Amino acid sequence: MKKLIYYISAFALSVLTFTSCSDLLDEDPRSEIRKNTYMNNANEANNVLLGVYRDMVSDNMYAMNLSFYFDITNDLAQCEGNTTNGPREFPANAFTTGSSYVQNTWAALYNAIYDANDFIERLEAKISTFSIEDQQVATLYLAEARGLRALYYFELVRWYGHIALITNTSESFKNPETFTQADPADVYKFIEDDLKYAIDILPYATDDQLRGDNRYRLSKGAALGLLTRVYTTWAGAPVNDRSKWEQAVQTASLLIKSGKHHLLDNYEQLWYNTCNGIWDPAESLIEVSFFAPTITGSSSEDPCGRIGKWNGVVVSEIEGKRATNNAYIKVIYPFYLKWKTNEPNDLRRDLSIANYKYAPDKVLYVPENQLDVPTQGQKQKQTYTPAKWDTEKYVEQYNALLNKDKSNINWYILRYADVLLLYAEALNECHNGPTDEALTAINLVRRRGYGKPYLTANSSIDLKAMSYDEFKKAIQDERAYELAFEGQRRQDLVRWGIYYESIVDTYRDIVQWYPEGNFIAYTYTQKGKHELLPIPQRDLDLMKQFKQNPGWTK
Repeated sequence: MKKLIYYISAFALSVLTFTSCSDLLDEDPRSEIRKNTYMNNANEANNVLLGVYRDMVSDNMYAMNLSFYFDITNDLAQCEGNTTNGPREFPANAFTTGSSYVQNTWAALYNAIYDANDFIERLEAKISTFSIEDQQVATLYLAEARGLRALYYFELVRWYGHIALITNTSESFKNPETFTQADPADVYKFIEDDLKYAIDILPYATDDQLRGDNRYRLSKGAALGLLTRVYTTWAGAPVNDRSKWEQAVQTASLLIKSGKHHLLDNYEQLWYNTCNGIWDPAESLIEVSFFAPTITGSSSEDPCGRIGKWNGVVVSEIEGKRATNNAYIKVIYPFYLKWKTNEPNDLRRDLSIANYKYAPDKVLYVPENQLDVPTQGQKQKQTYTPAKWDTEKYVEQYNALLNKDKSNINWYILRYADVLLLYAEALNECHNGPTDEALTAINLVRRRGYGKPYLTANSSIDLKAMSYDEFKKAIQDERAYELAFEGQRRQDLVRWGIYYESIVDTYRDIVQWYPEGNFIAYTYTQKGKHELLPIPQRDLDLMKQFKQNPGWTK
């Protein structure tokens, strides 16, 4: 979103970190004066709201950690290498309660929540002084802010589990020793209330007549889709409130039956769009924009992320023309081979997984027979990478101006296809087996994945009636195929209650494929521990009433 790159410096939004009470007490009082004299109309409110959106674009949020980095360790991918050095510590599940990644994302999420709270409070205090026209559009801004707050709290509760629920800015300035951990169910209820408010107020993206530019902004469809994901997560582990499956069905049904969103005809178009800052609200429900109309190459000035650089295709530098892509994330070969065996004609496989890399003067391919046939007693080292964010294939502008770590490729937080699969899963859970509607939903996604008209039945692709367990497994596989490397797999495995088991099974698959193979996460992952991140130690030391998450106590 072009507008997302503009951040109102005059309105210096305060940020909350639990690391130092003095940081909060020493805030420059002049910033409070500026706040009180700003946001006098809808245009000024919009400028400040963009700051709440811009919280998304740091490395600690969706530029790296909450997009692909926290998700790496699963049954689809792993980090390059067999050590726990540097950035490999987190993907190996060898991180500790003092890990900077754990601490910094916790702080960034609370910063964003503070900004949302601050915006909501100040706009609620000012909105009655606006003109009638400004009040109408500012009401949408309030709904957007509550939707963003819900998103940030959702990330906190699903990653960290037992958190402090801070519902207004005054609570942020309390002594850390007074903070208590909320029941996760209460956090989910707070998220639910925010999203229901957003659903009631916001229009669908295609119906929006008030916001002049609604690209990458929350809409009714976005809020419905996110609430569906919230309910399915709430229904699963570790909270396990199965009553939320029915609410997931009802919420997803509203979105699907509205007819306001649909799948794109061509799966590959998704990646061309997101790599070039092209917003299509048909399928993109929530998308973080890192695209900018001009590029300085400075991460402090550009809203750039690491998408396609760390989780893309290997690219060798050509001086003066293009930068390096190191591509730290490697595809687990047994997953690729399973996909190829079970769904040989699925076009998504080769659009999602790169069996090639870009050398200075050519494209180099890894022959597939090296995956199956030993070569001098060994098999090809795992070198396949995610292909959805192939900078050489998709990015048309500015790629040559970016460094080896930064890109301006966008990130999908939520797509319509994801909601269709969640809807199918929820129906299966509610009815102890797939209904016709569940089969329809999953088959829409499958047909598109095979490159066929997705609204037309296809007997060679469509899943037929099956048992509850069979359909549950089909959903788990289909989510791996459709959403491969899109940041949802680890959380899916956690809510299904099989995260540890998937790590063990993946290790066994790798060793069976190649006896000398290794999956370093197998060495460190513990059942009942790594389903949640730890409460950061620095914060735990300050918040005396907090208890550490299971398995993380020293």
